[in-house]
Amino acid sequence: MANFVFIATSIDGYIAKKDGDISWLESISNPEKVDFGYADFMERIDAIVMGRHTFEKVMLFDAWPYAKNVFVLSSTLNHAPQKLLDKVEIINAKPIELIKHLRKLGMSNLYIDGGKTIHSFLKLKLIDEMIISTLPVVLGDGIPLFGKQDYPIEFEHLETIAYKGGLVQTRYRKII
Repeated sequence: MANFVFIATSIDGYIAKKDGDISWLESISNPEKVDFGYADFMERIDAIVMGRHTFEKVMLFDAWPYAKNVFVLSSTLNHAPQKLLDKVEIINAKPIELIKHLRKLGMSNLYIDGGKTIHSFLKLKLIDEMIISTLPVVLGDGIPLFGKQDYPIEFEHLETIAYKGGLVQTRYRKII
């Protein structure tokens, strides 16, 4: 039972530009179409939890990218679009309530995605492992991966992999 983050940042720690644009994520050369461990990561996951902003960004993709159930934390959305009713559930709940609900449904390993959602889980020390891919770009400003924390949360370094094209991926596990 663990909550995981799998996310990309710029060198200066941003996950998106101020306006939410993530097109810069496609800036690195990847002629071999490496998935950077994403498929293996998803095999370990039972469900995906994301916030409304991330969900709205994913809705703009050409195709729905997830085979797993997606739970969207939102206090403003009431329901998923008709075409995604069997794939997406909108939930207005606090992170701990959501985790309890998903555990009752047999979903133990959760992929937590989206800046605000990751931050809310971190504040409650509910992130167990993070896989952070750093792209060789400085955005200068944008939406940061990490917001202000009231206290430190210690993680141990598990591994770092450098890929062709400049992406560096580091895996951390929370120290209990």
